[in-house]
Order: sequence, then structure tokens, then C-alpha cells
Amino acid sequence: MTAQLNHTIVYSSDRAKSARFLAEILGLPAPVRFGPFEVVELDNGVSLDFAAAGGPIQPQHYAFLISEADFDAVFGRIREQGLQCWADPGRSRPGEINHNDGGRGVYFPDPDGHYLEVITRPYGSGSS
Repeated sequence: MTAQLNHTIVYSSDRAKSARFLAEILGLPAPVRFGPFEVVELDNGVSLDFAAAGGPIQPQHYAFLISEADFDAVFGRIREQGLQCWADPGRSRPGEINHNDGGRGVYFPDPDGHYLEVITRPYGSGSS
């Protein structure tokens, strides 16, 4: 048996704004409308389908594996937009990046407070 994640729904106060934010930060194609969703396609065939929240939003965590070269561009866009960012999930190292597993990573919020993370090495793949 094989199982792969195909898509997940991300609730937001403004689905178009949130989907556009993610696509722009990650340097992905513009979101595509599909029914009630704004869909952001990732490079591994998984999509994040942004939907209107029917009430308060419970922030979730979404982590994206990107290349070393893409990290520079993504981190540059985070800084250009003046977003808060942290090297750790506890938010104790503001404005820094981490070098976990011999790569680089950073955490930052989306417009609805979802906690986004970009990493260049999967957890457990190298030295800490």
C-alpha cells in the first residue's frame, strides 16, 4: 500500500490574499480558483487549498522543503515584506535563521497567523 498527501485545506479570513501571499513568498505560480478554494500547487504535486473560515481561525503549522538557492530568495522576500521571523518554533531567536541538519531554516507568520516554515534539509537528515 502507498499513501501520499494530495491536498489540505487552509482556512483563512481572505482566501485570495492568503493564497497569493504563500505563492509569492515561495516564488510559485499564482493560485488557481477551484470551486470555493484558491489553490496553491507545490512542486511535489501537493496543493494547499485556501478556504474561507466560517469562524475564528486556529493557526496551523506548514513547513516547506526548499533548495539552498531558493532559501536566499524566500528569505529575501520575507525581509522585503518586513515580516517577523524566527530561527526556532518557540520564537526565542527573532530575526535569525537556523542551521539544523546542516541546512537553513526560518519560521514566519502568514496573514492569518498560520506558522510557516521553510527548511533546506529534512529533519534528521544531517548534523544539527
